[in-house]
Amino acid sequence: MRLRLRSRRTTVRLNMGMDLGAKLAILADAAKYDASCASSGTTRRNSRAGGMGSSVGTGICHSYTPDGRCVSLLKILLTNFCIYDCLYCVNRRSSNVQRARFTPEEVVQLTLDFYRRNYIEGLFLSSGIIRNPDYTMEQVVRIARTLRVDHQFRGYIHLKTIPEASPDLIAEAGKWADRLSINVELPTQSELNVLAPEKNLERIERSMRNIKARVEQAKAERRQNAKAPVFAPAGQSTQMIVGATPASDAMILQRASSLYHRQRLRRVYYSAFSPIPDASSKLPLTAPPLVREHRLYQADWLMRFYGFDVAELTTRDEPNLPLNFDPKLAWALRNRGKFPVDLNKAPREILLRVPGLGVRNVNRILCIRRWHSIRLIDLTRLRVPLTKAMPFIIVADHTPGLLERETVINRFVNTQEQPQLFEIAA
Repeated sequence: MRLRLRSRRTTVRLNMGMDLGAKLAILADAAKYDASCASSGTTRRNSRAGGMGSSVGTGICHSYTPDGRCVSLLKILLTNFCIYDCLYCVNRRSSNVQRARFTPEEVVQLTLDFYRRNYIEGLFLSSGIIRNPDYTMEQVVRIARTLRVDHQFRGYIHLKTIPEASPDLIAEAGKWADRLSINVELPTQSELNVLAPEKNLERIERSMRNIKARVEQAKAERRQNAKAPVFAPAGQSTQMIVGATPASDAMILQRASSLYHRQRLRRVYYSAFSPIPDASSKLPLTAPPLVREHRLYQADWLMRFYGFDVAELTTRDEPNLPLNFDPKLAWALRNRGKFPVDLNKAPREILLRVPGLGVRNVNRILCIRRWHSIRLIDLTRLRVPLTKAMPFIIVADHTPGLLERETVINRFVNTQEQPQLFEIAA
């Protein structure tokens, strides 16, 4: 079989046996439901000192790092066979889908072949549960170890781990991988009991705690000795499904906040539920609006970088985030008495709460006002969205009157414009 891989400018053809090509088509497609695939936070391994692969260049990819680099990853499942029967999963035991399974050697060879053709810079590897968790984890670890040790692969590796697997196997996975992840999937145990009875939040968090402890231990050892081995230098992440259950945004964000604080996760990913073939009657018939997933990512960003709490982003009366404007603007509209804010006097933590001002522009404003008073022209040069920000700010040449402010704010409240109008300035 001849598999065509399209890049920005070139088309790469890989000549493979029919079986391998068919496996790749099935297992790459099956991996698309896992959103927790990004390379942010990794140490920048490179091949200048010998070895193969790199996580520092740019390429054709589906993942973006915080500094804007585009990173390509081969994202596949080792197998879509699974002994578990999670109702929301297309690869569940009772699902009537075509099954396939790579051997560890095939995954290694695919990764190396794709890298040599400059199509990827790393590997994202997950798997269904084969036989038992330990057997599956052994296969996954074997692939990472072979790439690192036998082929000196220096590219990015993200491994999905299994909470029920032996702690020793998870510890070895962290030795070879840049990032480890364990999917929580749903925010409460009661929801898991209904849709995924084999999953247990307590076991998942226990595994997360073990990974966190090993990451912290490795960092402490490297502070003492720069040559000490690393352990999952990009930390760990997880994923939660949105819209498969009646769970509100408040419940989802509360679980995410708890994981950030207790387990020191690097990222929580949110994946909008997608209806699957032969679905259980316990699942909804339609997918939630994709903008809901987007709003959760924005709220997550506010919790991590803007100092917001879950209780500020949602309320008892409104447990779900509004869809027609971003959660930061929604908070400002609920707290109009805190505005307008004087950009020439307010501290950083207050500036971060002004709609239209992102972290970068807040830092720039703090720097500029050391030399002269902030004026509207300064905000224009910083590309601050003035239509959004002006009702909430005071600068040297602008103080919104009460009537003007309420008129503009009411327009925000009543608008039915597209959500993209109200993006958070990052």
